[in-house]
Parts: sequence; C-alpha cells; structure tokens
Amino acid sequence: MPLLGGIRPPIAVLCVLILALAGLTAKVLGPSGEPVVPKAVLSSQKHFAEDGAIALRASIDERITDLRRTVAALNAGKPVEPEQVLSDLGRTYQKWTGTTILDLKSGEVLAARGERIPLAWLDKEVLTGKHALAPRMVRLETGDVRLMTMAVLDFEDRPQQLLIASNSLSVPAINLGPFRTMAVVAQDGEVLATAGFEQNEALNSDQERKELTFLQKQMSRMAEQAAEHTAEHPVSAKEPGSRGYPGVSGTLLGDDYNGRVATAGYASLASSDPEEKKSVAAGLGLTVVAMLPVVQQQGGVGPDRELFGLIAAGALVVLGLLAAAVLWVSVQRPLLRLFLESRRLARGDLTRPVSVPRWGEAARVGTALERLRGQLGGPGGTDGAPGGKVRLGLRVPLAVTAVLLLLWCVPVGLLLNRTDGSVSVPATMVNDQRDRTDLVADRVRRALNEAQADLVSTSRLIDAGDPDATAARLKDALREHTRYQALYVVDDTGEVVARAGGDPHDWSDGKDLPLIRVSGKGERKPVIQAGAPVPEHKGTTLVGEVRVEFLNSLLKRPGLGEVRVVNADAETLAASGGFLAFEDLPNNALPDLVRAGNVPVGAGPVENGLLLRDGGVTVAAAAPFSGGGVASDIGWTVVSWQDAEHFQITPYEREDRSVLAGLLGLAAIVVCLGWVYLVVARPLRALAAGAEKLADGDLKTVHYPRYQDEVGAIVRSLELIRQQLQARRQNQARRAAEPRLGAGGR
Repeated sequence: MPLLGGIRPPIAVLCVLILALAGLTAKVLGPSGEPVVPKAVLSSQKHFAEDGAIALRASIDERITDLRRTVAALNAGKPVEPEQVLSDLGRTYQKWTGTTILDLKSGEVLAARGERIPLAWLDKEVLTGKHALAPRMVRLETGDVRLMTMAVLDFEDRPQQLLIASNSLSVPAINLGPFRTMAVVAQDGEVLATAGFEQNEALNSDQERKELTFLQKQMSRMAEQAAEHTAEHPVSAKEPGSRGYPGVSGTLLGDDYNGRVATAGYASLASSDPEEKKSVAAGLGLTVVAMLPVVQQQGGVGPDRELFGLIAAGALVVLGLLAAAVLWVSVQRPLLRLFLESRRLARGDLTRPVSVPRWGEAARVGTALERLRGQLGGPGGTDGAPGGKVRLGLRVPLAVTAVLLLLWCVPVGLLLNRTDGSVSVPATMVNDQRDRTDLVADRVRRALNEAQADLVSTSRLIDAGDPDATAARLKDALREHTRYQALYVVDDTGEVVARAGGDPHDWSDGKDLPLIRVSGKGERKPVIQAGAPVPEHKGTTLVGEVRVEFLNSLLKRPGLGEVRVVNADAETLAASGGFLAFEDLPNNALPDLVRAGNVPVGAGPVENGLLLRDGGVTVAAAAPFSGGGVASDIGWTVVSWQDAEHFQITPYEREDRSVLAGLLGLAAIVVCLGWVYLVVARPLRALAAGAEKLADGDLKTVHYPRYQDEVGAIVRSLELIRQQLQARRQNQARRAAEPRLGAGGR
C-alpha cells in the first residue's frame, strides 16, 4: 500500500494540522505581550522620515533644475550684466543662501549676493572631466555644510562666466510637531543639520537639560546606524517583491529615559522614479532621520490572557480528536475491514460469512461481498437480492467532522477579540496624521509656488509682440515643465496671443483675483491655473494650467490613508485616489474639520487632528495652506483620513490573529475533508455500485482500480471474484452439457 494512498494519510494530516494550529493558537492568542513601542508608531516614524526625505530631495532637485534652466534661458537671449542676473534670480527664486558670478579665465568675482561663498574648493577637477560642474558639498569656515550648484553663462562676444549658488542642507521647513527632531545625515554618519532640538537656555530645569543631552546622543548614535543601513542597495535592503518607497527606509529603536523610548525612522534620498528620472539629490548619499521619544507601553500580560490562549488551544485539540475519532470509526475501520474481507474471498476462503459494516457505502459493499460469497459456493451464503434498508453515505461523517471543527473555527474567527469604537489609539498616531498632513500641504503649496515662479521666470524671456517666437518659447517651456498641461499668453482683452499644449480656458485679469485660481465646475476635472504678468506688456499674462494628475501624485503617501485637496467650501480639487471634480467630503465631520483649520488663530490658520468614533475608529487631519508664497492665501486645505483598523496596534493585531486562526482551521477542513471525499468517498461510492452490479450477475464489466489504496485493493479483489464467477459458470455449463452429449451418441 503506497504511503500517500488510502484513508490513513488525510486523517493523519488532519491530526497534525490540528495540533500545529493548537500550538500556534496558544502562542498568538495567549501570552503575546504588548511591545514596548507599537509597530504602528514605528511605521509612522519611518513614513515621516520618508516624507522628509522626499521634501529634501525635491527641494534640492528643484533648486538645481531652476538654476540650470534659468542659465540656459539666459544663454539663449541677449547678454545680461552679472549684477542684473543675480538681482533677477534672487527676485524670482528666494531659495539660495548665496550666489556668485566669477570670470572663468581670471577667477575674478564679478557679482555676489547673500552669503559669501568660499572659492578654495574650485579646481580643475570641478570644472572639467566626466563630473564637471556636478553639485558639490562644501564645508564653510563656520563648520556648516553647503551644497554648491554651478552653471556656465556663455554670452556671445563675452568671456565665459561661472554662476555658483549655495544651498543649505538644512531640514526641510516642515512642521515636526511636539518633541520630534529631524536630522540630515551624510554617508559617514555625520549629522549635517538638525531641527527640533530645544536650546539649552530655553529649558527650565536641569532634568530637561539632561533629557536633551540624552536625545542628542541618541540622535548621533541612530544617525550612524541609519547611514550604515542606507548604504545598502534598495533592492537588497527590502524583502523580495516589496515595493513602496524607492529608497532605503526603516525604523530604529533606541534607549529609554524617564519612561520614554527613543524611536526613529530613516530614509535615504531617492528619485521618485529611479528607472525613468534620475535625481541629483539622490546621488549625494544623504539620509533623513526622524526621532521621536514615545511613552513606553506596559509589556506585561495577565494570567487571564495566558489562560485564554490555553483554553482556545485545548478546545481545538478536543474537537479535533473527536473529529478524527469520527473519521476513524465511520470511515477508516470499515474500509480496512472490507479490504481484508475482499482479499479473503479473492483467495478462495469462503468458510466464514462476510463481516458487513452497519451503514453507508461500506455496508453496501459488504452486503454485495456476502452475496458474492454465496454465489461462489460459500456455506450458508445467499445470492439473493439485497435488503431494502436505507443506508446513509460517507457524506454524513464528513459533515459531522466539518461541523465539529467549525464549532471552533467560527467563534474564534468571528467572535473572539473583536474590536469596536472604544479601541484605544495611541495619541502619537493622531499627532503623526496631523503633522504628515501638514507636510503634504506644504509640498503642494511649494509645488504651486514653484509653478508660478517658473511662469514668472519664463515671462521675462518672451516677447508678446512676436506670437510665433512666443509660441516656440511656450512649447520649449511646456516640454521642460511636466507639471503643466497647457501654456498660453492672454492680452488685456482676454484673447489668447500664443499657446502650447491643451485648449486654453478663460482668464480674466483683475486686481482682486489671485494669481492661482481654480475653475471648471461641471466639467470632468477641475481647471487649476497659475498666472504671471508679462513685463513691459501691461495687461498681458502668461497662464499655465497645472495638471490635476501632478497634484494627485504629490498626495500619494503610504500610511496616510485617503488624502484630498479641497477649497474653502470643502469641495475636492485633487485626491490620492479616484474622485469627482468638486465633490463633497464623504464624512460629515471632515468639512467641520476643514472650517476649524481655516479659523485664524494667532499668526494664522493651524492644522488639526481628530479621532472619530462613529461605528469604527477613524483618524483624520486637516492642514490649510500657510507659510508664504502666492499659494498661501488661496484658501485650500489638505485633508486626510484612514481607518484605525489598519494600524498595527495590539487590539487590531489580536483580532487579525483570531481571524487568521479561524481561516487556518477552515483551510484544514477544506484540505483534509476534501482529500477524503475525492480519494475515498467518491471511489467508494463507485465501488459500491460496481459490487452490487457484480452481485446482480453483471460479469461482463471489468473492474479497474483508480488508486493504489484500500479502495483500489477492494476493486482488484472484485475483479478476481468476477473472474472466478465466470470460470465457475463456464464449468457449470460444461458439466451440464456433458451427459447430454454421452446420451445422444452410439
């Protein structure tokens, strides 16, 4: 008998699975103590660091791109004096700590603005070779590190000039929230810039100063660890098949002090699409580390929780043993008895009657074997028709077994450890939802400011009096700026002078109208426009329509749930998922949260976080635009919300474990009982029908075994019995014919 055939393997596998599931249940539903820091809090710190890395990478790349694009536009036009170049550059983009123009041949400084830029680092390798004019990190005399970006001004009939712009590598100007600190770390683990640490003179006691010193040491240690982790390749640093943040990111757990544990998330600067768009900032080897001290959770587990897991596991073992006993008594033992009886008859042992099982297909086969024994000439046998008793099939014990196991799977999966609206959510999660929403709002606001600044820069290079040249310039600008879907120049009457891209929409010039506005109610998607007056052409405006898809891409952040940009009336303008233009927010509390966020408090509107308990638990936040630029006063707000059941906190983890245990039990039922049904029950039913036909006199049908198991062995015995019956009938017919042949011949 093959090892994997017959009734024994599925019953044995069922017992093994039940014991394994019982052990797993005792472990995951029993003494699983709460971690010192919930996984949800650690994941939130990682996402916060990723957001900071994205903001820093975008800021550096935008500064480099803006400088190079401006220089390329200047080189294509008429020569401009160095002082005028720096003046226009500083007036258009307020993003460099210092700018300098020097003569490449003589090295003489022709113009300078802002912070003094040292020139000792300039050498032949910086200006020539494969990495010529590549951005460099330079340390100033003060110890601060600056990112130097260079571009060559190559005017006709003038010596080449080198434009150098200095950028600080400071933490992005984002709201860190209370107690959080953030650092920019170099490849060697050196902390280049920090934000969030309080100054010693602002502290009120020695205890607070000690805690500050502890946090600074923790940041230094975690910065070194983060630099080591981010040195790995992003593919090898992640689990196979995982996606998400394109760079290397993770979490760190530090020491505890005064009841609070230092937690940190880190993320390397990475391009948003490394395969298609390279990032200069991503090649600098920088890492962002976000650290937050979190109140330590109680890690102990009461005896009731341990007893709970043991009781659940014990109940599964008892029900599993009962189920296995049902299969053994009703399926395995009768089948093995039939196997022995059929083999005995096939060998010619007809002395004893066949031991017929009490019910089911086994009883039908046993009755047929007893009739066949009588037909073979066994003493006391009967070859008559079978009795008319109604016998139940093997479906009944299989159903009983399934019910016994479902008595455990259903309550465990659907009733145990269920959560409701009273689940306690860590305050850190609400704060992080609020702060990360404010960070996304800052990203969108800066992107709109950047879009309008690009229009200002482009407007200085166009000549509204030459429509053909203007249209060519707009096509080049549209090709360079992927955030626009259309660019066009509108005169004082509202007529379009030149255009590039999609169809233009109406633009009315007015003193009270903002430079960034939205329209398109009733259309498929909103129309977001940004404008910039064209110099020396009064009433003429360069208008760019920002793609809604571009804003949507800024809102897609893991661990933040659904994110939307809404106007002052809480109507949707952009979303991380699908949306209808100007549709209302889905929850009635969200518009109130938007209105509350836009109420001026102190210096201006502030972000708000909220925990909604309406049937379930929802964490929501709203962050109005604030911080400066033309987009700061347009009345837009970023709103985010997500179900707390997605958080990796203990109540939801216990509920998930209970559901998983129930599903595993259900899988064991389907696999093992399905195995018994396909391999034993169905072939046994066919065997019963074939045995009854054979007992009824069908000697022509050949019986072929389908499996090499007990049922197959019985089928082979039936085939031998069929052959014996054929031989017996042939012998009987021959004997009956012999006397007649002798009597008829002389």
